[in-house]
Amino acid sequence: MSKRLESKYKINRRLGVNLWGRAKSPVNRREYGPGQHGQRRRQKPSDYSVQLMAKQKLKGYYGNISEKQFRRYYDEAVRRKGDTSENLIGLLERRLDAVIYRLKFAMTPFAARQFVSHGHVLVNGKRVNIPSYLVKEGDVIEVREKSKQLAIVLDAVQSAERDVPEYIEVDHRQMKGSFIRVPQLSDVPYPVQMEPNLVVEFYSR
Repeated sequence: MSKRLESKYKINRRLGVNLWGRAKSPVNRREYGPGQHGQRRRQKPSDYSVQLMAKQKLKGYYGNISEKQFRRYYDEAVRRKGDTSENLIGLLERRLDAVIYRLKFAMTPFAARQFVSHGHVLVNGKRVNIPSYLVKEGDVIEVREKSKQLAIVLDAVQSAERDVPEYIEVDHRQMKGSFIRVPQLSDVPYPVQMEPNLVVEFYSR
C-alpha cells in the first residue's frame, strides 16, 4: 500500500476548497494556499491547469489515491460502455473504503482506508482488508463483531456532519449496510463541485 505523507488539510489549502466539508478545514479560515507564496495573486488558469485541478480534487477526495491507481480507474472507465466520466465516478464509489465512508463507519476517507486495512470489515460475511476492493450491487458490508465498540466507529456513526446517500442502506445499530446500486455523479453528495468530464479531457490530451 502506498503511503500518503501529505497532510490532508494541506491538500485542502493547495486546492483552495474544503474538499470533505469538514468544520476543521483551514480553508474555512484561510482560502489561500500553504507556504510563503500562498498569497500570491493568481493568474487566469490555462485549460490544462483547470483539468489538472479537477483531477487533483477527485484523487484527493478519495483519500489521495496514487496516480498509478487513479489512471487504472480511468482506463477501466474508458473500456466500459457508456459515459466515461460517469463510469469513473461509479468505480470510485465502489471502492470498499469509499463505501465505509459513505456508511459513516469512519469520519474521513483516510480513516476509512485504515479501518479496512486493519481488518475491521466483512463483505458478505468474509473479511476483506483491501481498501480498493470493488463492491458489487447487493453486497452486504458490516463491521466485525469485535470492532463494533471502537470509539472511532461510534464517533463516526453519531456524527451529524454527513448523511448516508440513497444508493446505500445502513443499520447503524447492527453496524451493517448494503450497496444498493452504482451511483451517477448527481447522486454523490460531494461537498464541492466535482468535474470528472475535465478529468477525462486531461487524460485524453
